[in-house]
Amino acid sequence: MGHVAQRILPEEAKVKIREDLRVYCGRFASLDIAANTLKNVGATTLRNMLNPDFPNISDAMWRSVRAQIGGGSKSEWVHVNTSVTEDLRFIMGETQQEQGFTWAVSPAGSGKTATATMFAKEAKNVFHLQCDADMSKSEFSVELARAVGLRVNSQRKARLLIIEACEYLAELENPLLILDEGDKLRESLIAYFVTIYNRIHDVAGILFLSTSYIEKRMETGLRLNKPGYQELWSRLGRKFYVVDSNTANDVQHICIENGVTGERDLHAVKIDAIAADLDLRRVQKKVVAIRKKNAE
Repeated sequence: MGHVAQRILPEEAKVKIREDLRVYCGRFASLDIAANTLKNVGATTLRNMLNPDFPNISDAMWRSVRAQIGGGSKSEWVHVNTSVTEDLRFIMGETQQEQGFTWAVSPAGSGKTATATMFAKEAKNVFHLQCDADMSKSEFSVELARAVGLRVNSQRKARLLIIEACEYLAELENPLLILDEGDKLRESLIAYFVTIYNRIHDVAGILFLSTSYIEKRMETGLRLNKPGYQELWSRLGRKFYVVDSNTANDVQHICIENGVTGERDLHAVKIDAIAADLDLRRVQKKVVAIRKKNAE
């Protein structure tokens, strides 16, 4: 199959990216720090992109920045303050202000990541890091440094990079580090969070987000006396924060705000959502399908 050329990015799309980029950069102390959080984008490029004259920047770069700061076609989806969103915003704000250490638990598809992403965009000194099961200590250190806006040197030892990130967080006013899907981290990284906590617990908030799988994993770790689990459990106050559940009313609100208002369509989405344990990814897929069908 031959190469398919991408469509030329229209000027109005670049204007929207510039507006989103201005908001994104405003979260950081300087443009240089903002650039450090992005891959393959320098501070000079950001300065040029923020220039209303739109100098010679490739469409590929515009698209890359849009993807990294959370723009694009998905931005047409209206995010609604559901029960999960409101409860998570509360615990995020509390953890940030009190320099707390919290692990919040909510089902898959309930809106944890979307809420964390929005909160990080809106609040100052909030840093959102997505965890995964394949992440090594070295990879984690690089992602942590990039998340907080440090210039990444992948040749540095992981421990030194993590310490540098902690020292930077300690210099900020009420910083919050959100670790999404923390239950997927390797045992060695779970244990290492005791060290991270000891360095920043009085100056920064730390919030883990995950499904309830962490409850079973913690129980097993404590029973088998795995390294770090006793210390981590103690620092969490020996409890997880169980987030409020979404409701059928939340689903209806999402439908209406995203253009699905007919009684039959609303009922269809609700029934489908309830069968899927109110998974909001399922709701979005169903709503998009109905909007497409109604537009035909």
